[in-house]
Amino acid sequence: MKRILLPLILMPGAAFAHSGHATSATVLSGIAHPLGGADHLLAMVAVGLWAARFGGRAAWALPGAFVAAMVAGAVAGLTGLPLPGVEPMLLASILLIGLATALALRPSVRVAVPVVALFGLFHGHAHGAEAPAAGQLAYLAGFVLTTAGLHLLGLGLGRRLIAVGRGWLLQGLGGATALAGLGLAFAG
Repeated sequence: MKRILLPLILMPGAAFAHSGHATSATVLSGIAHPLGGADHLLAMVAVGLWAARFGGRAAWALPGAFVAAMVAGAVAGLTGLPLPGVEPMLLASILLIGLATALALRPSVRVAVPVVALFGLFHGHAHGAEAPAAGQLAYLAGFVLTTAGLHLLGLGLGRRLIAVGRGWLLQGLGGATALAGLGLAFAG
């Protein structure tokens, strides 16, 4: 794991699709924020795709852990608490969750949940740090809603692919996600 994360930490953060701080403090601006950055969008759908591999209640544990940790990270970001390596960890989330999906990895939930939660913490911090100065609760509610929706999209798609015997396509989507993460790393 250290061999994978070290090069990611050293990569530039310029490739990420963040447009800066939100200008309005509304639920709608919070809803739109995760949709405006390819790094957030890819990672959040990937969490759902990977969760589909787990099935049952375990499939809900990954998105739930991500959202809960994301809220904690957002609060840290809103309050100005520094969290080093946010951009590299966003990239790592895309690459590693995409790769786990591509390889059809299904570790113990006791392993997968903390990994996903760690990534959620960093995504939340990025959202919180980019939040407007006023109306933060509405903004937070909006991006939590979008995140949950993107997780559900990935989970639903992944479950459907598995149900119709197209698990290989789910793996392909995981691989494409990881490749898109690499593209973000080397763009710009």
